[in-house]
Amino acid sequence: MRLFRTLLITGLIAAAPVAAKATDLLTLPTSANESLPVADAGFDWNGFYAGVYGVTQASPVGGTQFGLGVDLGVDARFEFVLVGAEVSYQGLTGGIGSTSYIQAIGKVGLAATDDIILYGAAGLGTDLGVPNETDALIGAGVSLAVADNVSLEARYLHAIPLAGANPKEQFTLGANFHF
Repeated sequence: MRLFRTLLITGLIAAAPVAAKATDLLTLPTSANESLPVADAGFDWNGFYAGVYGVTQASPVGGTQFGLGVDLGVDARFEFVLVGAEVSYQGLTGGIGSTSYIQAIGKVGLAATDDIILYGAAGLGTDLGVPNETDALIGAGVSLAVADNVSLEARYLHAIPLAGANPKEQFTLGANFHF
């Protein structure tokens, strides 16, 4: 758990300079000799995305495992509210051996700025190794836009066993390409 907090704090510190950048106002001429400021639209969170990420997972049975994963998802932003869905696959090694994990989550979040989304997530996950079990997932994350179509993401998920008795703590850090 200490490793998860350390990685989360490190990710937030690394993202702070990007979040602190200033935005120049655009102006729109009017019939008078004055201009009205118009805000920049910012990052477009609407649409599909795909990405890669690193994962750390800790559980009483599997120990601490590390791995890589791929995800595919879709987001829709309505003013300051974001809703989305994602499926992902990850390969894990370490602890008592190698395994793979599939998960599907839904997420609902709020835009802290045009470039930063804070969200809660819930869904289902299945461990395809030993022990083969299904988990309810609940957690939270943050997404940070760093380019026109690239975002970085950090997420924590707690897995509650629905079949089996092996709760898991999972932390991911990755990048998504939006198209």
